[in-house]
Amino acid sequence: MPPALSGDALAKLRQPRPYPAVSLVMPTHRREPDNAQDPVRLRNLVSTAEKALQDDPDVPRERRADILDQLRRAVAEIDLAHVEDGLVIHVAQGEHQVWTLARTVPERVVLADTFLTRNLVAAQAAARPTWALAVAADRISLWSGSPERTTEHTGDGFPLTRSLEDPDAERKERIGDLPSTFRDEATRQFFREAHEALNAVLASDPRPLYLLGEPAALTLLEETGPLRAGTTPVQHGGLARGPAAAVHEAVEPARAAREAAASATVVAELDTARGRREFAGGLDEVWQAVKDGRIRLLAVEDQYRTVVREEGGHLEPVESGATDSRDDMVDEIVERALDTGAEVQFVPEDTLAELGRIAAVLRY
Repeated sequence: MPPALSGDALAKLRQPRPYPAVSLVMPTHRREPDNAQDPVRLRNLVSTAEKALQDDPDVPRERRADILDQLRRAVAEIDLAHVEDGLVIHVAQGEHQVWTLARTVPERVVLADTFLTRNLVAAQAAARPTWALAVAADRISLWSGSPERTTEHTGDGFPLTRSLEDPDAERKERIGDLPSTFRDEATRQFFREAHEALNAVLASDPRPLYLLGEPAALTLLEETGPLRAGTTPVQHGGLARGPAAAVHEAVEPARAAREAAASATVVAELDTARGRREFAGGLDEVWQAVKDGRIRLLAVEDQYRTVVREEGGHLEPVESGATDSRDDMVDEIVERALDTGAEVQFVPEDTLAELGRIAAVLRY
């Protein structure tokens, strides 16, 4: 299963497919004894999807056979011992994808001409993904991070590697005794290549960026060309080869400080917006605003979920399982807000307790 969901991958998932594009979504559990139910739920969900495909007269026979085969392949890839809080399976003619999410999701099977992506969109936003670039004279690596984990990004030119001419340079680099290495032209060219590759990644998948390396390496990278606004340097060498856990540990204090500052800024913006009457608070008010494309900034508490039903154009809370209930409305609001160009910020629990757990700054 993919370790992270990139912006490019998400954009491709949201493109129309020949009917049907089948989406299977179910909550999963990380620990015993709750995870004992996951295999049974998955089998039942797959059976529901198979029946829906068999019973749908609009699905051509050959396409149905192809999609059923893709579904079997997707299920075979799933390791329920290593899932998180939600599982999303997408199958269509000639393709399948499996995603595990650090965010709970409702159970459902949907046949449409596009995949159901709102849970993926919300999970990606809630994960607050980051990039970390670890630089050394002979290797420059890129790492994809979240509050929970970090994995190396291989692709888009990364990692960049080269050999050092000085046969004793590797030992010297380990002890931080290679200041001249970061001034020679070969190293400058190596860093220019990394800078170009990094900018290409950030253009397709912009995220907060952390730079890891010795002071001389960070200085050279900054001299190579402009970096994205808000880039955070972390003076910590020896991480260009990882491991992932060490990269995560090095970035975590800076990431936590950045998120705390961002949450404080969001709360201040919401307070200012209330004074200007450019504010929506609570699920129903925010839902009305997002439908009109009026939201500039959406703030949502981590893990906030609720079950509602739409009645008369408004959202009313109902019990889970009630007729016409919608139990991923928060995810739908997040997706719609992002589609209209809004900024979305997830904040710690109880940050918005007095505002209905979800609130927005409006454009007008």
